[in-house]
Amino acid sequence: MVSAGTPRPDGGGRSRVQESTGPSFGLEPGTLVDLFLGGAHRHRDAVAMRIRGGAGEWEEWSHAVVEERVRLLALGLRAHGLEHEARVGILARTRAEWALADFALTMAGLVDVPVYPSLPSEQVGYVFANAEVRAAFVEDQAQYDKLLQVRSDLPELERVFAFDRVEPDPALPVEHLPDLAARGEERDVDPDAYEAYARETGPDDLATLIYTSGTTGTPKGVMLTHHNLYSNALLCAEVLPLSEDDRHLSWLPLSHIFERTAGHHVMWHRGVSVSYAESVDTIVRDMGEVRPTISTGVPYLYDKIYERAQKAAHEAGGLKLAIFRWARRVGEERADLVLEHRDVGAWLRLQYALADRLVFSKLRARTGGRVRYFVSGGGPLSPTVARFMWAAGLPILEGYGLTETSPVLAVNPPGAAKLGTVGPPIPETALRISEDGEILCRGPQVMRGYYRNEEATREAFTEDGWLRTGDIGSLDEDGYLSITDRKKELLVTAGGKNIAPAPVERAIERSRFVAHAVLVGDGRNFPIVVVEPAFENLEEWARRRGVEATDPGGLIAAAPVQELIDRQVRRRTEDFDRHEKPGWIFLVPDQFGVETGELTPTLKVKRRVINDRYAGGIERAYQAADERRDQGGEGPAVTVGEAASGRSG
Repeated sequence: MVSAGTPRPDGGGRSRVQESTGPSFGLEPGTLVDLFLGGAHRHRDAVAMRIRGGAGEWEEWSHAVVEERVRLLALGLRAHGLEHEARVGILARTRAEWALADFALTMAGLVDVPVYPSLPSEQVGYVFANAEVRAAFVEDQAQYDKLLQVRSDLPELERVFAFDRVEPDPALPVEHLPDLAARGEERDVDPDAYEAYARETGPDDLATLIYTSGTTGTPKGVMLTHHNLYSNALLCAEVLPLSEDDRHLSWLPLSHIFERTAGHHVMWHRGVSVSYAESVDTIVRDMGEVRPTISTGVPYLYDKIYERAQKAAHEAGGLKLAIFRWARRVGEERADLVLEHRDVGAWLRLQYALADRLVFSKLRARTGGRVRYFVSGGGPLSPTVARFMWAAGLPILEGYGLTETSPVLAVNPPGAAKLGTVGPPIPETALRISEDGEILCRGPQVMRGYYRNEEATREAFTEDGWLRTGDIGSLDEDGYLSITDRKKELLVTAGGKNIAPAPVERAIERSRFVAHAVLVGDGRNFPIVVVEPAFENLEEWARRRGVEATDPGGLIAAAPVQELIDRQVRRRTEDFDRHEKPGWIFLVPDQFGVETGELTPTLKVKRRVINDRYAGGIERAYQAADERRDQGGEGPAVTVGEAASGRSG
């Protein structure tokens, strides 16, 4: 149940809700120690983790085995004299050892500072220096070497604990994970003392420092307490049905709060077994072997599933393409009725059974064939993709949150999802829409503040204590939240018209020939769109039409390709207001990436980086647009850029 506040007119005859509040369960304050020990006790014999062994088989660890390993690691950490709430970094990709290290830090009364392993040494050094990290877990030699490169900037760093074997340097002592566990075993003289010490941690104690990705400025350390994380895990578990019978495939970065809460803490609390993908490149293979019943993901994953299904159908052509299109129409018609809780009808059920056998069952088989639902976070999900996935029997529950909120504020419940929304607020959580459309929130998951940054902390909250999310949105009559855009990313034309770029960008990105679209033009007469093409699909299209190109720059310079992109952009933006439509397209020959600086580790485009990196090309695009208008312009409104220089790596 959602309690809606006082409605107000939206100017179009309907009413919008100003405030929406999730149900109250009277949740008592708790800690991650409570969560860990409670999960270990309730699910002792159930499988907690699965990892791929050296021979390729999947090795299973029960909750009892994990608890024992965590206990020895925690005792080993304490043997090093790290005092309560000392900061310890984690610099590794998602793997079972990451989860063990995190639980061990919790049980040792320490604060973890997770960092994306894709970050360069300078950024890792900034975070660890700002957080005053005393020790750090690293995955391998490459991550250890990053710390060596910035060793002089980290006077507080005493030692490193390594998952894999590394060659130590005298400047930075190393202890490998088995040695740390052995040190804990030597200290294990009083088992009761271990738990008693862990339970000295209080709900208001700091649990983690997570640094924002820095898309709009210097990264800030978000201070999340034990109760912030504990409450968010328990309240999410009230919305999402999970049990020991479920399997989860974990591949998103545990350094990001979404996977840490949804794919780590919630799963442990409910006794769900977590299998760790060998790498991002093996997700498809691992999914087929693990056969998960639930999985978390970002929109990029679902976009790729959708694109591959579309591509396979178009490559098959002829009758198979016609069957795919028919099945999609049938599936989406059925999905709409199911989501609206209306009767499907016998004839549509019969058609869907055939569509499922011919098309959708094959798609589900690629995900292991047992997925009950996906959970999507970390960015806006395309309604087109979501509708297709529901049609295919792969429902996606979209949610919303921030690092500052541990992260979940809202999520679509399985039995009452609304596509195009991120759901109602989870229990104990209140959402409010301010006069300027910004989403405000309250709840036990809201951060303590930003570490060593009182000014930013004050700016993050209203005078009456609501957290400013920085997002623009609205609440419907049932209290479901829809996200429009980032407040700081709204564009204002020279004529004073406001443009929310995200809806326009998402519409353009529905084209299988567009990987990323970035609307720019703040203060200009009209916006233009910077487009990173989906080169694989574009190259295939070009080959079939005899367009020859030896490199990405040559491909996007070809007239047929420019005409194609121009048509795709125009078609997908025709329903927007005139001032929102891009007046020009700027094609880039680069592929955006995390390592090269255009994307955050959660695959969001860094708008400021795009604006800065392609400033010269954007300016030339506006000049070309002006010249075209002066000459009465015909043909595609497209400019081609050169490969970007100065990319970070």
